[in-house]
Amino acid sequence: MAKRWIRPEVYPLFAAVGTAVGICGMQLIRNICINPEVRVSKENRAAGILENFAEGERYAEHSLRKFVRNRPPEIMPSINSFFTDPKGN
Repeated sequence: MAKRWIRPEVYPLFAAVGTAVGICGMQLIRNICINPEVRVSKENRAAGILENFAEGERYAEHSLRKFVRNRPPEIMPSINSFFTDPKGN
């Protein structure tokens, strides 16, 4: 029965689905643990709306966003410039 469902052709599908589930799980854990707007404990929920802008700014401006802020929105800039730059050809 296992040979019927687990074939080498479906390994890329398992990898893609596993990666997607991993990313979703990571985002869920990140939001539950460090999002300033999510309050899990009863004491924090009783506090109501907090005006804590510094904590919200720290959550929104994480290290990945700071890293890519001043970079061009390209995955492979050298290949893109090779095919689009008329001076290089």
